[in-house]
Amino acid sequence: MIDTHLLALQLMAAQGLMGAFDTLYHHEGTEALAQRNTARRELAIHAVRSSIYCAMFIGLSSWAWHGAWAWVLLAVFGVEIVLTLWDFVVEDGSRLLPPTERVTHTVLAINAGAFIALLAMNAGDWAARPTALAWQPQGWLGAFLALCGVGVGLSGLRDGLAARALFRRTAQEAARAVQAPVHFGTKPQRVLVTGGTGFIGQTLVRHLLADGHAVTVWTRDARSAAWNFGGAVRCVQRLDQIPETDPCDVVINLAGARILGQRWSERRQRQLLQSREGLTTALVAWIATRPRKPWLLLSGSAIGCYGVQPQGDATELAEDAPPQDIFMSTLCQRWEKAAEAATAHGVHVACMRFGFVLGHQGSLPQLLLPVALGMGGRLGSGRQWLSWVHVHDVIRAMAHVWSAAEQAGSDSAATAQAFNFTAPGALSQEEFTRVAASVMHRPFWMPTPAAPVKLLLGEQADLLLEGQRVVPARLLQTGFRFAFPEARDALTDLCRPR
Repeated sequence: MIDTHLLALQLMAAQGLMGAFDTLYHHEGTEALAQRNTARRELAIHAVRSSIYCAMFIGLSSWAWHGAWAWVLLAVFGVEIVLTLWDFVVEDGSRLLPPTERVTHTVLAINAGAFIALLAMNAGDWAARPTALAWQPQGWLGAFLALCGVGVGLSGLRDGLAARALFRRTAQEAARAVQAPVHFGTKPQRVLVTGGTGFIGQTLVRHLLADGHAVTVWTRDARSAAWNFGGAVRCVQRLDQIPETDPCDVVINLAGARILGQRWSERRQRQLLQSREGLTTALVAWIATRPRKPWLLLSGSAIGCYGVQPQGDATELAEDAPPQDIFMSTLCQRWEKAAEAATAHGVHVACMRFGFVLGHQGSLPQLLLPVALGMGGRLGSGRQWLSWVHVHDVIRAMAHVWSAAEQAGSDSAATAQAFNFTAPGALSQEEFTRVAASVMHRPFWMPTPAAPVKLLLGEQADLLLEGQRVVPARLLQTGFRFAFPEARDALTDLCRPR
């Protein structure tokens, strides 16, 4: 005869393994829920469900729930079923699940229904006994279930903290939008954004919509992007999906594969060039075919255009500083040259040379992880310059360049200019990390030697171990004022709870 209780526990163990895969691969990996403003309610539900599973895994690992405890267990099952159904509804309303996650969730739901039904079959017998949590060890299976309980409990704590941070972040952004709205020009425009699903792009699109502009996003996954923007944005996978009769006034080009990560092999360098120079060339070719051309192109670039600066050299690099004959500089030069070709079609071009952009998404959370864990310290010598900028100032600077170009007149001769998108208060890497540790109330003590970083990353280690002291000369000359000119103010805004 089948031992239904043992079978139920075995199915719970399988649930633990599948749940760990779903959390690590989907929620933390491909979907990065903790960084999505739209996932805050989903994460809150996950936190409650994980707490319930924690109690179930640990409670059933070595105990039988007799008497009144059996009714408590049945009530917990009921709450879990309701939360699971609610979770399905919230997920479908906030994001488009990838196929692997949808399949995983389906299997998890079927498996959960099976072990809940098997345990419920024993509840009648348990309820007839005197009320007690009776010791009923299950050997290695029980130990594994207890371990699953600890793991899902930690996951629930992580989701709860992430949900709280996202709710606070959303409230903070809403308050900022009311107190200091960002205005792009003086009238509504039709805007095409590439890279609109990225860290900066998502923030930009939200501000464009709030300012009354009509936005189209060119992206590889139009369905998912449209879902993430709640249907407020038109999303296309090909530029030819935009009718010629549908005018485009402004193009903002932010697309590009992630720079830091894979080693810069020849193949990877070609991929990076294609994702920047190649895509921008295609974008300009599309502009050339339009009966009515956009009047402005804001195109991304980076301060890597200046190469690397010798450590100890405090020279400030403005927009007229020369490039260098290294890959990161060549990449930016070719990227900008591709964008500047749009001037031949009467389009004003502004190349935005981004420094290290600070925000709740992007690279800052990874950079600050050692600090958050109490292991912050200098990287390499720590003397390399770190030219940074708060993401809110990035959006404000885009609006400033847009408005300045509008005031100059869209009918004037097309020009191409470069702007450094960096705050005035550049710091050394050591100083920046000390400020972060101070803001986060963490120690600063653990250095990271340069050798293993160079061994792991090769030439791209220069992005971390070398730097440039870049100043936003042209922005300041045209009257732009930073909301976060100093690193302490920027990190305080991003790292301290509100």
